[in-house]
Amino acid sequence: MSNDLDQETGDDLDLMGPIDYIVVEFPGSRMTGEGFPILLDLVERGLIRILDLAFVTKDPDGSIHAIDISDVDGDGELDLTVFEGASSGLLDEEDLDEAGTALEAGSSAGILVYENVWAAPFARAVRQGGGQLVASGRIPVQAMLAAVDAADAAASSV
Repeated sequence: MSNDLDQETGDDLDLMGPIDYIVVEFPGSRMTGEGFPILLDLVERGLIRILDLAFVTKDPDGSIHAIDISDVDGDGELDLTVFEGASSGLLDEEDLDEAGTALEAGSSAGILVYENVWAAPFARAVRQGGGQLVASGRIPVQAMLAAVDAADAAASSV
């Protein structure tokens, strides 16, 4: 997977969509790879562009190590070579260590930094209109489900 962020000029960077990151923990370092075809599909459809993809593991003693993408699952069966080279330079060793601190001992994680290509036209229009993003966030699905359950419970008790 090629990464052309380093070839972008200042003007081209102004055309980019919002950039997000996620850290996905795999308890017990059990990574099946089920999400990777979906991730690749999002890239192929032009919805996102992967800027960085890295993996870390947290040993039982709490030490954090980067994992080579060629053998993320440790058994050589999960082929992620399509993602090799997905590195814009946004993630550094300090970022990987910080992501690792969120993990339970004995777990691994994938750290993904991606551009929301689908939102680039909107983001560009906002910037051209003088607007700037001053806050952003994400509501976890679990929080949404809890809120819906609470609303249902309140409605049924009336």
